[in-house]
Amino acid sequence: MTAPVGQLASISLDCPDTDLLAGFYSRLLGLEEAFATPDRGVVALAGAGPMLTLMRVDHYVAPLWPEGPQHQQLHLDIAVEELDSATDAAVALGATPAKHQPAPNQWRVLLDPVGHPFCLTAVRPE
Repeated sequence: MTAPVGQLASISLDCPDTDLLAGFYSRLLGLEEAFATPDRGVVALAGAGPMLTLMRVDHYVAPLWPEGPQHQQLHLDIAVEELDSATDAAVALGATPAKHQPAPNQWRVLLDPVGHPFCLTAVRPE
């Protein structure tokens, strides 16, 4: 194995409203704001490994999963202890269960307040 060039610092999500998603993911994952540009077009959250950075994009188009035409380009898998209670908690924060649930006993697919798919999962490596 060769030496890495660097370490993953952040995962960035395009969105129409950084403050909306910052509040949602702060409560969902227990993160705190680490950085914001003066116009709040970029907000970075920290506290769980790499930062989660939210970037305001004019003319944002939410992905439609699992069918297009705007497919997801990235999604987060979030480890939870119990799927039903975690799903209820995420919905209370503003998430919406996706209509398509390919493996609901292992993963719950939800959409954040602006339509990004993310999964709650109780699956762990053995």
